[in-house]
Amino acid sequence: MPMLGDLLAAARESSGRFEAWLTHADPGLAGNLREAARGEGLSPTGFVRAAVADFSRLASEEDWATLISGIRDSADPGTTCLLAMVDWRLTAPRCGDHARQAGPTAGRIPQ
Repeated sequence: MPMLGDLLAAARESSGRFEAWLTHADPGLAGNLREAARGEGLSPTGFVRAAVADFSRLASEEDWATLISGIRDSADPGTTCLLAMVDWRLTAPRCGDHARQAGPTAGRIPQ
């Protein structure tokens, strides 16, 4: 089984292919992804990359435990990882806990 760091790196690198796969596998979720990306001024690929980065930085211990369980039980851990992170990111803006964790300067590099 690949290490988590390998899965995260693969997720970042395969985000463009992921969008095409998702459009075929789950058109509804793909539409939600495109809509959310547009709302944030990102490309769908940029949104997927942000989802991976945000999950890595902001996900709770419970979110990580759920992800690890899903990866462990999956025949395709890379896809499972990306799906979980994108789903988490799609729901995060509506959740006050995630918004408070991210704060007004989320994603900015301190000067």
